[in-house]
Amino acid sequence: MALKVVEVQDKGDLKRFLDLPFSLYKNDPLWIPPLRSYVASLLTAKHPFSNHAQIRSFLALKDGKTVGRVAAIVDMNFIAYHQSPTGYFGFFESVNDLDVAQALFEVVEGELKRAGMTKVIGPMNPSTNYECGMLIEGFSTPPFIMMPHNPPYYPRLLESIGFQKAKDLYANLIIGDGCTPERLQRLAQRVKTRLHGIRIRELRAKHLRDEIKLFVQIYHEAWAKNWGFVPMSEEEVAFLARSMKDLIIPQLALFSETQKGEPIGFILAIPNYNPVLKAMGGRLTPWGILKALWVKRKITELRVPLFGIRPPYRLRGIDVLLYTEVFRRGWQRGYRSAELSWILEDNHLMQKAIEAMGGRPYKRYRIYQKDLT
Repeated sequence: MALKVVEVQDKGDLKRFLDLPFSLYKNDPLWIPPLRSYVASLLTAKHPFSNHAQIRSFLALKDGKTVGRVAAIVDMNFIAYHQSPTGYFGFFESVNDLDVAQALFEVVEGELKRAGMTKVIGPMNPSTNYECGMLIEGFSTPPFIMMPHNPPYYPRLLESIGFQKAKDLYANLIIGDGCTPERLQRLAQRVKTRLHGIRIRELRAKHLRDEIKLFVQIYHEAWAKNWGFVPMSEEEVAFLARSMKDLIIPQLALFSETQKGEPIGFILAIPNYNPVLKAMGGRLTPWGILKALWVKRKITELRVPLFGIRPPYRLRGIDVLLYTEVFRRGWQRGYRSAELSWILEDNHLMQKAIEAMGGRPYKRYRIYQKDLT
């Protein structure tokens, strides 16, 4: 059977690119269908990521049937920030066929080499500021919002064509019983006694854009030295503010400040909207939205995707204050569990703090790398 790889050139090709996961995962009850329109925006000029990146998308076809897909990504912000000619691969999906994976990545590697890249890392969909990583442990439970899910054979395909581990990411789970653990409350009280003048406030919804800018300011400072970090552009921040407007619950988006209002850190918890996405089936239809509104009422899980403390204020226990407060508010609102993700495998201080609060690592994701020689 003839196997070929073609570049996505028109709307028909893009539709095939977006459709592939729906056929690959049709028998996987844990898979969450993404919004097609959102994925399409990431791959085109509709998303501000494209202002500083080049994305070329490819399809693997066997006898006219789509059997794989991938994107070659050159992010100029990453290259400039890290002073490294490193490209990404992303949006990878494939049938369980080594020949298909080999064919796709031969094209990706060729594209990145022609762009001057000497290394490729991924999956990045399309960077660490968005969804990234490949699931390698924890296949028995569904993913939380904005976290990837893939078949168990994907790591084997990548490793068979020369990809190696670059970094692992952990997802931690905390199960609540409707109240904050006493140990955590005692820790928080000791921190409050020791630190005078530290206050916690919730996000001001009427000033969402300014609040998002403040959050990104803290995020850039707090994450600046983390592996794989890349700063977000102002356009991406504005896009984020618009897209997150209906997802953020102000009472679960918290800032810590000094008495004079100097920002210290932040924490964001959002409901795990994946059951809503599952009900919508990847499309914004009236019936899908009605189903989603019904499902939304039953969500009992939170995800903490973003947390950061500015370097001058670290190791003072402010993280305990933020976690304690966001969990207290979450449990009061009826949420009963929370995923803290993702955490770099070598961020031992953060992992230790999470485990001290009762969290446990239950999923592991991997970023792969390969030298382009």
